[in-house]
Amino acid sequence: MKIMTILFDINETVLNVSSLHPNFTSAFDDDNALSLWFYQLLHASTVCVATKVKTDFSTLASTMLDVVAGRLGVSLTAEVKANLLSDFGCLPPYEDIKPALTNLRQKGFRLVAFSNSSNELIATQIKNSGLSDFFDEIVSVESTGSFKPDLRVYEFVADKLRQKVENLRLVASHDWDIHGALTAGLNGAYVDRSGAPYNALYLKPDIYEKNMMGIAEAIIQKR
Repeated sequence: MKIMTILFDINETVLNVSSLHPNFTSAFDDDNALSLWFYQLLHASTVCVATKVKTDFSTLASTMLDVVAGRLGVSLTAEVKANLLSDFGCLPPYEDIKPALTNLRQKGFRLVAFSNSSNELIATQIKNSGLSDFFDEIVSVESTGSFKPDLRVYEFVADKLRQKVENLRLVASHDWDIHGALTAGLNGAYVDRSGAPYNALYLKPDIYEKNMMGIAEAIIQKR
């Protein structure tokens, strides 16, 4: 089976969220603010999936800023919140992204940006990161009213791309995202950005690499 359409998670897989660290530390006066906010964002999105809470990424991201501010005893002005959320649209790509995507495109793969970010945000992120010419399509889960790892969003992207789920491969740095994709019938490729162990309870992909160049080479070999 030839898998020629590759989906890429964006935040923390393609784009470097840690670049926001100085701004979050300054706004919250806490060195752990960014990691706490991003964790809360992922946790809340999963709760929304499980309990069928209808919201969107921007609302959730803003709400979690308030949650973190409350936990840290900080008062955020509307301007500071707006700036933090705006910064999320200007994340730089990891250094291994452009060469890896170039390698895959040269081998004829169809590359798709696939994110929980809203349609507007992911379009802004791809443009500002200089990756517009590297992706054939951009797909947000926004119109589903849900988030990854809801199995429906993986089926949604397959339908949108007019592909069978088994003919798609998701590349992500989140084990829960890979697990969701595998559960839905897609293939997976895990890039270990953090060094943290892959969750032993989750389904494991057939590709597991330390960087995106390794991911690209493994995908090409399996073609």
